[in-house]
Amino acid sequence: MSNLIERAQRILLTPKTEWPVIAAEPETTSGLYTKYVIFLAALGPIAMFFKTTMIGTQVPFLGNFRLDMGTGLVQLVLGYVLGLVSVYVFALIVNALAPTFGGQKDPVQAQKSVAYAMTAAWIAGVAQLLPWIGMLIGLAGGIYSIYLLYLGLPVTMKSPPDRAAAYTAVSVIAGIILFWICALVIGGIVGRGMMGGYGVGGPAVTQSGGFEKGTAGAAIEQWGKEMEKAGKAVEESAEAQGGVPSGAAIGQLVGAVVGGNQGVEALPTDQIKTFLPETLAGLPRTTMSAERNNAMGIQVSEANADYSDGAGRNLELEITDTGGAQGFVVLAAWANVEQEREWDGGYERDYRADGRMVHERWDGKNGSGEYGMIVGQRFSVKLSGRAASVDELKAALATGVNVAGLEAAASQLKAAN
Repeated sequence: MSNLIERAQRILLTPKTEWPVIAAEPETTSGLYTKYVIFLAALGPIAMFFKTTMIGTQVPFLGNFRLDMGTGLVQLVLGYVLGLVSVYVFALIVNALAPTFGGQKDPVQAQKSVAYAMTAAWIAGVAQLLPWIGMLIGLAGGIYSIYLLYLGLPVTMKSPPDRAAAYTAVSVIAGIILFWICALVIGGIVGRGMMGGYGVGGPAVTQSGGFEKGTAGAAIEQWGKEMEKAGKAVEESAEAQGGVPSGAAIGQLVGAVVGGNQGVEALPTDQIKTFLPETLAGLPRTTMSAERNNAMGIQVSEANADYSDGAGRNLELEITDTGGAQGFVVLAAWANVEQEREWDGGYERDYRADGRMVHERWDGKNGSGEYGMIVGQRFSVKLSGRAASVDELKAALATGVNVAGLEAAASQLKAAN
């Protein structure tokens, strides 16, 4: 632990002299995680847990709001796991872009670059415990982490110093877009629960040494090939444009990282909103909205509708087309997590049923819950609101939403692409 503290102090206070030391050290990805990342990456989620469950958040005119301990723990674990994954995925981007800016590909050095540059942001995450000034400290930590990455890339990835600014900027922009896409898709898939549900058994490997088509292993193999292909496209684009890759090439790289496809379009708003019924469980539709978001060619569309009798009975239906990021749904098989949590008067479950990822949550104290599923490995459907039980939400979704139509649409779109 003393070595960890000393390293954190040196990278924050004397980064110009510390980066050469870091670059020269023999290291492995697992060693970097076990000796450094898993400890510092926990600071922000732990601070958020104490902030939301013990201190609370002051809501204007309404008072102080605190999460229950169970929900806070779920938030802590999910935030921590996604933080660890983010370091690894961001390092993939940094490594793939290295040749574009005159550097050398080296996955371990890329992991070092990201992990040690993140030190400032991780430590600043503790400031969430403070009032309004905590947000400013967090912002300052994020900016300083970008500066640390800028100083480190010429040393660890051996890019020319005069191209470090562009290397840093493109990496950060691609990373921001990636994390925005992941957050949007994860929110549609799991709601407030843990990611998971695609249970996979032992690896199905063909005699030629590859995974059988349609298995999670095959998806992972294809993901690696797409990453390599996208990386080469970035290099070629940079060579053709005087060292600066095109936005289309960067978009292809982001699409490859999320397991998606830049050429896949999400359903237009006028089509996805047709899956929102006019009535649901006997309740009339009171509001409806639809939008399609596009970031560097990666599309995700979403439709929402509220149903109410005006007397306190309300339901909300949300349908998300993961579109260009649908590969992220398939790659969720990596997690292979089924979880169940219970508390006084309620529970939350993530599991696999009839070949689909399913999420359900029920709070008996206020008579509300949510029930959602992934349809056709592409569409996320989630129904939430007040009901007699989760079974009522299940029945409303099964009888009121055209799930078969979504399945058919997913099959048709897959065949078309």
